[in-house]
Amino acid sequence: MDPLIARLGLALAIGLLVGLERGWQERDAPDRSRTAGIRTFGISGLLGGVLAALANALSAVSVLVGGFVAFAAIFAWYKAREAVHDEDFSVTSVIAGLGVFALGALSVAGDYQAAAAGGAALAAVLASREILHGLLKRLTWIELRSALILAVMTAIVLPLLPNRTMDPWGGFNPWEVWFLTVLMASISFAGYIAVRVLGNARGLLVSSLAGAIVSSTAVTVALARNAASASNPLPLAGAASLAAMVSVVRVCAVVLIIEPSVFASIGIPAIAAALSFAAFGALLLARDSGDREAGAIARNPFELGPLLLFALLFAVVATASAGLAAQFGGRGLLASSMLAGAFDVDVSVLGALRLVKHAVPVETVGQAVLAALAANAIGRLSLAVFAGPARFWLPLAGTTLIAATAGTCALLLPRL
Repeated sequence: MDPLIARLGLALAIGLLVGLERGWQERDAPDRSRTAGIRTFGISGLLGGVLAALANALSAVSVLVGGFVAFAAIFAWYKAREAVHDEDFSVTSVIAGLGVFALGALSVAGDYQAAAAGGAALAAVLASREILHGLLKRLTWIELRSALILAVMTAIVLPLLPNRTMDPWGGFNPWEVWFLTVLMASISFAGYIAVRVLGNARGLLVSSLAGAIVSSTAVTVALARNAASASNPLPLAGAASLAAMVSVVRVCAVVLIIEPSVFASIGIPAIAAALSFAAFGALLLARDSGDREAGAIARNPFELGPLLLFALLFAVVATASAGLAAQFGGRGLLASSMLAGAFDVDVSVLGALRLVKHAVPVETVGQAVLAALAANAIGRLSLAVFAGPARFWLPLAGTTLIAATAGTCALLLPRL
């Protein structure tokens, strides 16, 4: 098949895909009452491709530029008449039409894969109107401002930071510290958005699982406080166990993203512990059929104060871990990971993972990650003891012990 025919077909397909979404949105409108539907958008994409092919054949880019300007003028004029008739001020369909034309031209004169991806992305954004508008209504200005400030700081500050170690042990790299801080905040923000969109009132299970992506420790403390006034705290203990499961899975995801080689050392014991938390947490949660509130369990992870504090702690732990590992070997790394993990498992795990690049054995780093998980579980349980009644933390302690036993057996079994 002639490559030009295939590219023109892609240009047509892009227009039809966007036109399908636009036509579905306006499916209840009377016939011939809309400027553009599935056929018009399809032809617009094909027209962009044809003009791009003519521009290439004639070696005259002015053909494509002139065609684009003429198309934009005609399309916008018809949409303006429609807007006056409908008293509508939306310009979305006009921008979509221009985008279809441009993507059709790109599919012929440029990277056809990028054009195909752009067409799919354009259709997806157009179809997400209700979701995006609903999200804007739920988010507050403080949350939006924090995310914007972080984006600016990342785009401007990150390229300016030196990408080299600044200490004799190779632990403190300003660029890596800030990059990994941003990465962790982005992962946490996904869980935070889930809480904001779904709402805590959707139930104990949803709020606990979503909140645990931000902070399983915060979830455990909130549930412990709620358990003090609950007639049956077992479901709350089950929710805390499921939050612990999310914490383990989250650490596994971070390891796979940053240092996949370490996952071979922690994968089996971590998954065994996570499955134990999930199984016994579900059993405890099933003891109640009511729909409870989990309470306020998540804060905005894009707040600059806590974010900068995380970066500072990470820098200190990374430097200390590198220094202890250089001085005392694996024992020093395990000690620093357990100490840091008791307060913040993310800081401890990131500090350990960075040492893979500094000739620390993968097995040693994996042991440090598991030690951080164990220390964090002990820290969560300790806070639960102080914040909640025995009827809450005793079942949680039993579940934690079972998960630790399962993880230890999974770790030792291959060595027997």
